[in-house]
Amino acid sequence: MDQIDTSASPVPATDQSRRLTARLTAPVSDREAFLGHLLEHLDEDWLGPIDPDNETCLTVYDCETRLRFSGEVLSVVVNGQEAGQHGVAKGVIAYYLQHILGDACPPLVWSGDGADTRELAHFREMRVVSAHQVTPHMRRVRLAGRYLARFATGGLHVRLLFPPKGRAPVWPHAGPAALPVWPQGEDELVTRVYTIRRIDPAAGHLDIDVVLHDPPGAGCRWSREAAPGDPVGLLGPGGGEVGEAERYLLLGDETALPAIARTLEEMPANATGQAIIEVDGPADEQALVHPPSMTLRWLHRNGAPAGTTTLLQDAARSAVAAGEPVPFVWAGCEFEAFKAIRRFCRKDLGLKKNQHLVVAYWRRGRRQDDEPAGDDEG
Repeated sequence: MDQIDTSASPVPATDQSRRLTARLTAPVSDREAFLGHLLEHLDEDWLGPIDPDNETCLTVYDCETRLRFSGEVLSVVVNGQEAGQHGVAKGVIAYYLQHILGDACPPLVWSGDGADTRELAHFREMRVVSAHQVTPHMRRVRLAGRYLARFATGGLHVRLLFPPKGRAPVWPHAGPAALPVWPQGEDELVTRVYTIRRIDPAAGHLDIDVVLHDPPGAGCRWSREAAPGDPVGLLGPGGGEVGEAERYLLLGDETALPAIARTLEEMPANATGQAIIEVDGPADEQALVHPPSMTLRWLHRNGAPAGTTTLLQDAARSAVAAGEPVPFVWAGCEFEAFKAIRRFCRKDLGLKKNQHLVVAYWRRGRRQDDEPAGDDEG
């Protein structure tokens, strides 16, 4: 087997000091309705007036995005400095243009930076380095690759791409609209979303923790069968980060344990609050690094199937005492617990959108490593 190259070096085709600019035009008949619909998707907190007669400016994946109409023609300009974010921003814009315009949407083609390449700047080909048990129900897979610095910030989650066994992988490439073009037929990829548990860009590797369960889904089987040298695709990162606050309340079952563990490690030393994590039993607890003023509490199901208890939502209610400062609430859990905790945050605590992030990581009745049951950003 060839030696796995984990060396890190600068991304050769990216000059971080150079501004990247791309342009796109599309016909739009109902300008005001279109703009209102687009802003609902791209900026939930948009407070400005919807004015198709003037330029609309917003931020998409840290890229300055400007929208302007000339008659019934929409012009979009996306400016950024990091190629991955710039490419994703273009793809997001194109996706929603297609979604809103439907059959009236013509083929979309970006011009400018990134238009002359089929490479997806937010994609990396990775190789399995190792895999081992962390606890009875958690397995850690280490992946090696090059140019991983962009995956250390900008979100906790990545999409893993599993090629068919016994076939050389065919990875997605960028189409003219900057959207991924996926292989089909015998080369079709299976994808799953996971959290980067830990990343070391200088060493050229990152760790993915996978919850083990029966019957196993695609991601669970992959973690059990992963062998050194196996190829894996990686897209991302995005989503899941905890906002800045004076006090925190982190809640989750084992599917959110990697995100909570990484968040605790990366918090400032003076962070205050508590993290409450539900697992099957004491054997599934992990020794987590956390700030001294962040208390850690484990909840045990003691054999009850995951997703059948109210442990997390009960703990959320008891964690916020009357008269205490309201914390920033972050939660990742099963769909029913997600709904209860989101309702508690919004109705009982009166938290605004920027004061909580509650996510459904899975839904009982579906395999836990299937696509997430839902995602709510507060």
